[in-house]
Amino acid sequence: MGKTLHIVLLIVISAVILAGCGTNTGSDDNTLEVALWDEKISGAVDASIEEFNKEHPDVEVKVTYTPYANYFTKLRTSLGGGSGPDVFWMNGPNFYEYATFGLIKDLEPFIEKDSEFSKDVYFDSVIDLYSHEGHLYAAPYFSDIVGLFYNKRLFDEAGLDYPDETWTWDDIKEKGELLTNKEAGIYGYSASVVSNQAGYYNLIPQAGGYMINEEKTKSGFDSPETREALHFVKDLIDEGIAPTVQTQIESNPRDLFMSGLIAIHPEISVNAEMFYSELGDDLGVAPLPAGKEEATITHGIGWAMNGDTEKEELAWELIKHLSGEKGNQFIAETGFSIPAQEDMSDLWVESIPGLDLQVFIDAQEVAYPYPLSQNTIQWQDIEQAEIQGAFLGYKSIDEALDNVAKEMNLILDTEQID
Repeated sequence: MGKTLHIVLLIVISAVILAGCGTNTGSDDNTLEVALWDEKISGAVDASIEEFNKEHPDVEVKVTYTPYANYFTKLRTSLGGGSGPDVFWMNGPNFYEYATFGLIKDLEPFIEKDSEFSKDVYFDSVIDLYSHEGHLYAAPYFSDIVGLFYNKRLFDEAGLDYPDETWTWDDIKEKGELLTNKEAGIYGYSASVVSNQAGYYNLIPQAGGYMINEEKTKSGFDSPETREALHFVKDLIDEGIAPTVQTQIESNPRDLFMSGLIAIHPEISVNAEMFYSELGDDLGVAPLPAGKEEATITHGIGWAMNGDTEKEELAWELIKHLSGEKGNQFIAETGFSIPAQEDMSDLWVESIPGLDLQVFIDAQEVAYPYPLSQNTIQWQDIEQAEIQGAFLGYKSIDEALDNVAKEMNLILDTEQID
């Protein structure tokens, strides 16, 4: 009896070890796991999966939505343990880490043998964003770019003309002051410091500067142009035209805008549909005002494949449906954001007839890529802590920017060694 028990225990232990060493595929070859963070796009995702199931009726696709705050922590943990979803959303700040450490598959071998997939149909900006050493690692899904949203009702009450393509930084200050109503708690402009993508990242190239050089070897945060951009933000806050950083931390500028407490708010295109559902015909959009030059930051989301999945052919078929022509059509029709396939732009522009979404398409002509390097998250954590600390009064703007550049350059130096 003891011998029998010993054999049973060996079988159980072996099963546990095998289960622990396995990938995310498990024993069910007819299931694909998908992960992303924004449930507002669930309609488009479900429609693409339905199209996929017409060709693969026996495959079950399970979709998990995890809030962005926890998404990459959960994803990194699961992938590092040899499990995780087969297909999932990837963003720019995390891309290089996942690509260089083999956590996501190089899609180029699939593309080379698949005549149905062409990189030429997508916006160059999103292809470039998810390419590493000339190879694509995430199939473009949608593009997002920053525009100037405004509240028409507040402009009408102030007797001001709506923003247009002639606006500059001077207009932000002049019109923002006129739109500010301290008694009613209304700010003229958001001047976001809690969101770099929608906030000061746009002002820096408008001032003629950069966050990181093209070679990804040097920080631009200590440049005169970056100082000019951040001091412009400080002036707006000091004059009460924009909410303080403490206020922004307590109440996101995006929420204040939707509540009618901010008149002008730069924001990414992904929020157009949400803003319109809240503000209706009171919502308008215009190009970002120019500094020394016109500029806006562009980014986008791609579909990546688990580097350890054993269902790579099936996962590739799903990625094609999600990022293909019909997948982009579904995104466009929901109004969620600019589909990554350039030819689908017009369909998205028509998705919210009451809003001039063409502004975002035209902005591609003056777009700058979201700043990235191999260790983006590391230096961005320093950047945001230093800059927000300066706006909270712990140090000067110039001291904070010097610290960001110094620490960022050290990180970039290690990337060159690697």
